[in-house]
Amino acid sequence: MSSTIKAHDENSRSGIAIPTFVTSPLVILVIALVAVCLILSLPLSVPIGPMYWDVYIYYDAANRIFSGQVPALDFFAPVGPLGYYLFAGWLSMFPNGQPALMAHWSLLAVSAPLMALVIWDVGSRSRAIALALLVPFLIFALLPFNVREFYPFPGSDAFGVYNRQICQMLYVLMAGIMFARDRRLLTVVITLVMTAMFFLKITGFVAGGIIAAYALLAGRVSLRSALISAFAFIAMLGAIELTTGEVSVYIHDILLLVKMNSGTLVPRLLQSASLNFGILAPTGILALLLLWSDRQGLWKKAANGLGKRSIAEAASFLDSTALWLLVVLFAGILFESQNTGSQALIFLWPVILTVLMQVGPLIARPALFVAIVGLAATVTIPSMVAVAEQATRAYVGAAKNIRMTSSNLKTLGNVSMRPEVATRVERMLKIYPEHQDFYNDMALAGELPAPMLYSDFDFQIAYLTITDQAVEAIRKLEAAKGIRFETMGSLNFVNPFPWLMDRTAPLYVSIGADPLRTVPDASAREQEVMRSTDIVLYPTCPSTLANVMLYDMYAASLSGHSRVKLTECYDAFVNAKFVSALQ
Repeated sequence: MSSTIKAHDENSRSGIAIPTFVTSPLVILVIALVAVCLILSLPLSVPIGPMYWDVYIYYDAANRIFSGQVPALDFFAPVGPLGYYLFAGWLSMFPNGQPALMAHWSLLAVSAPLMALVIWDVGSRSRAIALALLVPFLIFALLPFNVREFYPFPGSDAFGVYNRQICQMLYVLMAGIMFARDRRLLTVVITLVMTAMFFLKITGFVAGGIIAAYALLAGRVSLRSALISAFAFIAMLGAIELTTGEVSVYIHDILLLVKMNSGTLVPRLLQSASLNFGILAPTGILALLLLWSDRQGLWKKAANGLGKRSIAEAASFLDSTALWLLVVLFAGILFESQNTGSQALIFLWPVILTVLMQVGPLIARPALFVAIVGLAATVTIPSMVAVAEQATRAYVGAAKNIRMTSSNLKTLGNVSMRPEVATRVERMLKIYPEHQDFYNDMALAGELPAPMLYSDFDFQIAYLTITDQAVEAIRKLEAAKGIRFETMGSLNFVNPFPWLMDRTAPLYVSIGADPLRTVPDASAREQEVMRSTDIVLYPTCPSTLANVMLYDMYAASLSGHSRVKLTECYDAFVNAKFVSALQ
């Protein structure tokens, strides 16, 4: 395989009349970034997808940031603050950008420059290897889809964004560790990737830490580089903590989430292994096959390392591609145990590329050669095909979609749906209010109206529709009574109202409010803030257990508010200071 890559490089330099810049990895990366910026400048719509409302959390966070709130300090978030800051920055540059696309692509502000450093270093030796690293990265970084479908119909994956972003950062980390030769450059890449993952999602930082620690043991990272990287990381955290105090609060929030979800770790590890069995099994078999095929050489290195206590020999043994596969696989399965949507284990590709570059001499052993190449393909190709297939199904299938019409949703309404979805939404928004008692009983029994309610396209469109209606009702109420609600809360998973109405969200209240997983017990100051909030919105079409639990959590704080029926599908708790104006 390495001879093939060398031949490709020689052909590109001599026989084929293709301009050099056309195949330059850095040029391709720049073109991709320019394309992203152009697309975000257009008022595009994408087909609605399962759990699409996850992307509204980014708008809630961005609106809070724009109003001066600081993640962790001023509001509780289910993940780290970096993703929200990146999104807020992109939103300020591309206010008309499509939400699902912009949330996914916002990471390119961090991942693309770091990937550019890696391919610049690698490309100075082999353009083909640099391209082999860049192309898979671009496939996953540009196509905003998970590797696994969560609904039978094609649609946009607006959920699991931060999980996909961590996978892409781990890809950059592995590309650097396996292929970068400039030690200073590698130190910079590791430091910045680890820092970014710490502030993106802590489980990604843990997975990256396992990989980085093994790179030190395997000799791919020197002790000096590791110490510099650790010092720089701690220095950055220290600077942020001294200037904002955000780091300590963020760590406290992480510990709260760990406590809330600690009982689910083992079941989630088993679930992660089963969901990713299609990658886990061939990767494990490939690692064992590589260990067996090179057993004599590995045994000799291990014996020398133990007998002579040679650090170099021990590191050489640990640097085996087979062991790298197992370490990265373990880190990946651990990370996936905390995920729903993701681009699972895409960061195995740099290790697989190393395997393919070393497999040339095995041509003399055809059975072994075919087995290794076949397993390598089984590990890498399905993920890329799955993402490309979902993108194709969603975007090509959207040709027969109809665009949602709305008056108050800004870019959140830039979605489309099939005509039959629109028809079902119209029907369900008549049925929900007429059978309110039935859906209340379902919620109190701990059941959703449908097992996959939040994935159903009609639910996602219905939520946007009733939100559009609620905003209109609030505007009319304010105009009729001469009032203005400045702070707007929500007894729901998402709270898009402050963003849609250019208002502020109450301090300290969680975003992405899932009372079963991401909302700790409300503190006294949080209850006090809710007590002073001008208006708190409560969706009733349909009633759900999560919303009922959120209401119960804040019921005491809202006891002084007046419950007003805004629309058939939205109630509002209005602060007592507005009661006289409303009468």
